[in-house]
Amino acid sequence: MATHKVGGEVDALCTRCKLTLAHTILAMVGTKIARVRCNTCGGDHAYRAAPGVTDRPSSSSTTRTARTSSSGSSATPKAEKVIISFDEQLAGKDVASARQYSPKETFQVDEVIRHPTFGTGFVTAVRGDKVDITFRTDTKTLVHGRGGPPAEKPAFSPPTARATGPADKPLPAEPAPGSGADGEAPAPGGD
Repeated sequence: MATHKVGGEVDALCTRCKLTLAHTILAMVGTKIARVRCNTCGGDHAYRAAPGVTDRPSSSSTTRTARTSSSGSSATPKAEKVIISFDEQLAGKDVASARQYSPKETFQVDEVIRHPTFGTGFVTAVRGDKVDITFRTDTKTLVHGRGGPPAEKPAFSPPTARATGPADKPLPAEPAPGSGADGEAPAPGGD
């Protein structure tokens, strides 16, 4: 198998051209090519090997290995996934003493809480001032332990009334200090 590196070239299936063409390698994850740029159209995309090319061992060696491991007595059975429903997880907890959620309260792992929007849930993780709480529909990250006095609500202050005129005419200018009563500046020399 050829050794590839970033900046090198490889034949790959171009998603834009729909052909197997030369591509420049842009990114690799370990020894596997992750992203490439088509040298023909310039499009960047995830690497797709040319049809018929694979990085897995040939099928004859795979079947031989599978037969060998299945005939051996030391074969370990594959672990089966076990999915526990929300109700089963909640069954072992004291739901009757669930506290109402508040960002001011502090919660512990496995504690049951009632949230006004998400309903009943239980704490699965505590990270500083944040908790992960599993509800029936989703797991949410919420804040906790933000005690102290409640924040004051800002007081409403309406804007001050200004004299307004028609929108298409400018407002009259206010007379400057030291000007005469009719809005004209006093004549120099006092006459």
